[in-house]
Amino acid sequence: MRFLPAERFFASMIAGIAAIDISLLLVNGIALDWLGYAVPTFAALALTAGGLYYRVVRDEERIALALIASGLFIIFTLVASVFNYLLLPIRSLPFDPTLVRFDAMLGYSWPDAVALAAQFPVVSKILLFVYFSSLPQLAVVVLLLGFSGKADALWHFLLTGVIGVSGCIAVWTVFPTFGPSTLYAISPEILAKIDLGVTPQYGEELLRLGRDGPGYLSPTNMLGLIGFPSFHTVMACMAVVFLARFKWIFPFAALVNIAMVPAILVHGGHHLSDMFGGIVMFVVAYLLAGTLLSGLSASEARRLLKVSQEPL
Repeated sequence: MRFLPAERFFASMIAGIAAIDISLLLVNGIALDWLGYAVPTFAALALTAGGLYYRVVRDEERIALALIASGLFIIFTLVASVFNYLLLPIRSLPFDPTLVRFDAMLGYSWPDAVALAAQFPVVSKILLFVYFSSLPQLAVVVLLLGFSGKADALWHFLLTGVIGVSGCIAVWTVFPTFGPSTLYAISPEILAKIDLGVTPQYGEELLRLGRDGPGYLSPTNMLGLIGFPSFHTVMACMAVVFLARFKWIFPFAALVNIAMVPAILVHGGHHLSDMFGGIVMFVVAYLLAGTLLSGLSASEARRLLKVSQEPL
């Protein structure tokens, strides 16, 4: 098999997280929807195998990049989401009240934002679609970078995502937050006017999970656990920065992700502070990913040089 250095690193991270997931599942006695996870996993492995076929047999590197990256990206999202759930229940009180006070200093209130959005139902519905466009946007970036042969940019993008989600999980583990939907009750009159992505009932379920932990894990019932830093914000930054390489789509991506700001706040049930944290996390992840990618490339260059100098 001929994996690129970044692909090998990414695959090793996935294997490591998967091993931790299985260990924690067995130790904690948590049931898993094995079939529900097996179907997307096998589909992702098929994409990866197809990519290797196009690289080794057909010598079509652009198709290989897109397929391998897509397959590994899907598997990573699966093992990372399970790992996040296995950190429950939380051992400390959520820090949401602290973030509410900070937001109030900046003049922001989630209930007020929801009430304002409810006055514009069409705009609110558009923002809901925008909010749920994050993962499809990342898939578009992977495909565009892969099929255009931009290997370094592609793996910079994916490693930024890996480091970003890992950083968000790490911060959330120490300072758990679930968002303002766990603190406020929205009046039935307002709820009747707006189809919220994160409702107060959603917030109640987050608090239950934080208190009791999960008893059964399935990809069909996963909730977004992390409040601060906002990984939705990290994803929006990733889409904008990496799609800037494609002038024909960048203006559209910029507009969508400008709209992502109110979408994250209203439909994502986030504190304003969560978005600030997400921006900082993106910058840190982007820089670390670039450094890591440079190190992997240098290591591979040294390995190839050593091989070339060995006697036949």
